[in-house]
Amino acid sequence: MTAREDVAEQATGSGPQVGGVGDYLSLVWSRVKGGETGVLPVVGGLLLVSILFQSLDGHFLTAGNLVNLLVQAAVFALLAMAEVFVLLLGEIDLSVGFVAGIGAVVLAWLSQPQVGWPWWAAIGAALLATAAIGLLQGTLITRIGLPSFVVTLAGLLFWQGVMLFVLGNGGSIQIQDPVLTGISSGTLSRLWGWVVMLVAVAGFAAVTWRRDARRRDSGLVAPPAALTGAKVGATLLAGIGLVLLVNADRGVLAPVFGLPWVVLVVVGVLVVWAYLLGRRRFGLYVYAVGGNAEAARRAGVNLARIRTAGFVLSALTAGIGGIVYASRLRSISTSLDGGTLVLYAVAGAVIGGTSLFGGRGKALHGVLGGVVIAAIDNGMGLLGFSAAAKYVVTAVVLLVAVTIDAVARRRRPA
Repeated sequence: MTAREDVAEQATGSGPQVGGVGDYLSLVWSRVKGGETGVLPVVGGLLLVSILFQSLDGHFLTAGNLVNLLVQAAVFALLAMAEVFVLLLGEIDLSVGFVAGIGAVVLAWLSQPQVGWPWWAAIGAALLATAAIGLLQGTLITRIGLPSFVVTLAGLLFWQGVMLFVLGNGGSIQIQDPVLTGISSGTLSRLWGWVVMLVAVAGFAAVTWRRDARRRDSGLVAPPAALTGAKVGATLLAGIGLVLLVNADRGVLAPVFGLPWVVLVVVGVLVVWAYLLGRRRFGLYVYAVGGNAEAARRAGVNLARIRTAGFVLSALTAGIGGIVYASRLRSISTSLDGGTLVLYAVAGAVIGGTSLFGGRGKALHGVLGGVVIAAIDNGMGLLGFSAAAKYVVTAVVLLVAVTIDAVARRRRPA
C-alpha cells in the first residue's frame, strides 16, 4: 500500500473488499504482478547473495562475520536513508559522502582533550553543522532554481576541500572519547539484548495491530487479523534469531558477544524517519511533490519548503553516518573516499527499492540496500576479490535494480 493509494482510499471512503486471508493474498499478488513489488526484489536478492557466498566460503554465515557485516552496513544504510529523502522528491544529492565527512571532522575536533567538549555536545554540533549544509544547498536549489545535480556536485567538491583544509594533507584527528568510540565497538549485555528485542517487538506488534484494526474498521484494505498475527509472530522469530546470533561468542583472543550499539542507532533512525514519512503530513507532502509536483503545488503544498526540508534531513542523516564512520575508525582523515560513499548511497537506496523517478520509496529501502552493498563487499572480501571486482558486481546489481524499477513502473496503472 503506497501513500498515494492510501490517500485515495480515504478520499473515497472505501477500498477493495477483502473477505479473508485468501482474498487478501490474491489482492497482494495482483498488485505484485501490476508492478507493486515492494521489498520483494531486494529481499530475494539478499537471500541469493547469502546462499551464493556461503556456498563459496563457509565462513560467510558464521556469527562473527554476520555481526561484522551488520556493523559494516551501518554507514551504507545511513547514507542510503539520507539519499532516500531527496530521491523521493525526484532530486539527487551527490554531496552526502563529504557532508558525512564534515560531520565526522566537527565531532573529532570538538571531542579532542585540548578542546574539551563533552561527547553529547560534540555530536550535537556535528549534526547542526551538517543540517546547516543541507539548508544551504536546499535553499540554492529551491529559491534560486539551480539543478540539484549541479549544486550537490559543487558541494561534493567544496566540502572535500574544506575537509582537506581543516585536516591538512595527509592529516587526521584521533577520537579518544570512550563513548564516541563505543558507538561502533560497544555492545549490549546478553540480557539487555533480549530486553531490547522484546520491547521492540512489543512496540511493533502494538502499532501494527492498531493500524490494521483501524483500517479494517474504516473499510480500507488491510490484512485479516490472522495475517497480522502471523506478521507479528514472524517478527518475533526474526528477533529471537538475531539475539541468538549476536549473543554467540565471536571473539578470537577474548570473548566478544552482544548486540552492537550501532545496530540500535540504525534502527532508531529508521523508526523515526519511517514514522515521519509514513505517518505525518510532511511525509505525505514529500510523496506528493515527488509524484507530481505541479499537482501538489495546485493543492497548496509549499514546494520550496518541502524540498528544502528534504535536503536538510538528507544532510542530517549523512551527519549521523559520518559519526558512525568516525567511531568505527576511531578517527577521521583525508583518506575518506566521499565520492565512493555517495555512489554507494545512491546505489543502496535504489537497490533497496526507492525509485529514481521520485514519489516511491521508504526509509526501510535504504537500510535493505545498505545491507546488500555490505554483503557484496563482505562476501567478495572473504573470497579475496579485488576492489575492481567489487565495483563491477555492485554496478551490475545496481543496473538490475534500476531495470526492475523501470519495468515495474511501466506495468503500474497511470
